[in-house]
Amino acid sequence: MTNPRYLLDSYGITPKKSLGQNFLHDPNALDKIVRAAGLRPEDIVLEIGPGTGALTEWLADIARRVIAVELDDRLIPLLEHRFRDRDNVRLVHADILDVDLDLHIRPEEDYCVIANLPYYITSAILRYLLERAHRPNRLVVMVQEEVADRIVAAPGDMSLLAVSVQYYGQPQVVTRLSPAVFWPRPDVVSALVRIDTYGADRPVAVPDEATFFRVVRAGFSQKRKQLRNALAGGLGIDKEQADSLLGAAGLDPHRRAETLALAEWAALTGAVWENAREVLEGTGGPLEDDPDGLPDGDG
Repeated sequence: MTNPRYLLDSYGITPKKSLGQNFLHDPNALDKIVRAAGLRPEDIVLEIGPGTGALTEWLADIARRVIAVELDDRLIPLLEHRFRDRDNVRLVHADILDVDLDLHIRPEEDYCVIANLPYYITSAILRYLLERAHRPNRLVVMVQEEVADRIVAAPGDMSLLAVSVQYYGQPQVVTRLSPAVFWPRPDVVSALVRIDTYGADRPVAVPDEATFFRVVRAGFSQKRKQLRNALAGGLGIDKEQADSLLGAAGLDPHRRAETLALAEWAALTGAVWENAREVLEGTGGPLEDDPDGLPDGDG
């Protein structure tokens, strides 16, 4: 494998910290990613941020088609040269958040996502992918270790990010990766997370998805506040009405949002939908930024 440092030097490219550019180069780490994705010859892969193309090569050896989306225009000539003889690799020069994926993946086609996500935009990219009607069957994403732990959190340590991701799919931390497998070496440990998205087998049912996320955002709107206070403030209702809604859902109003399981959020959504639908003006997007914010970091 070509060392990314020498490859970038040959094109006069210096990694940009503003883009979270830390290039994976360790063969064992690349093998772990491919194995975690469980790729088959018939698979279509959407790769976000191919960088120098090290992982792209591994993916192209297995998958039927790889759609590699790269934002940095400096890397496009490098990637075009590297994959000039690969008919199953399609390079897209764009910000993934601006890409109309329906132009590249037909509605009837299954696909998976593999990405080394810049930490500053992790939530936005997950939101974009998981909210789609034609969402991927699975995502294998490399993120900062702390973000990974938040995504897979259990009741007691839940966050808006955890509830949002777990509503759409089942996440698991596959492995943790040392900073040494990247160049330049980041200051943080990374973790590989696999998210298997739900189809019709979603574990919870809600009367209205927009209402569900409106209620969840309200619950997390005031850090470490009791639910009655957070809901009252987040939904613009009085505390007595919040108590009534929580009681209808069978929830103690003195609990805190981080203790609720997904099914309890669904029950609370049902109570709001039946008893206080009129308070929900404006819906917003499901994976809004967590009030705690995603931690900063390179990668």
